[in-house]
Amino acid sequence: MSSEKGVPVRLVRDVSEIVIGPPRLTKYEKARVVAARAMQLTMGAPPLIDVSKLNPKDSVIIAEHELNIGVLPILIKRELPNGEYQLIPLRILTDFEKRRRSRVDKVMVDIFCEISK
Repeated sequence: MSSEKGVPVRLVRDVSEIVIGPPRLTKYEKARVVAARAMQLTMGAPPLIDVSKLNPKDSVIIAEHELNIGVLPILIKRELPNGEYQLIPLRILTDFEKRRRSRVDKVMVDIFCEISK
């Protein structure tokens, strides 16, 4: 793949290929994704999840839930000042964060179980 300006474009297929930015979704990227998806829902786009169990049925709540489940087919574009950029599927970033969070939770349980003994 190459861009129109002649700058190489890299489509990331694994978390180890991420060279621009952290291997997780930043708070700014998360806000942008949720806001964009909430606007799509507000404008009439169909939700990608079953919303009958969600209460309230607010578009922002639905968008956050779609993000947490990992059903959004979105690419995150991370760019360097020289124009080079990477396209990172949202699922790669959210899966990495879920794995990291589960490891942290396991360590916390191990630590606090040792303290309480």
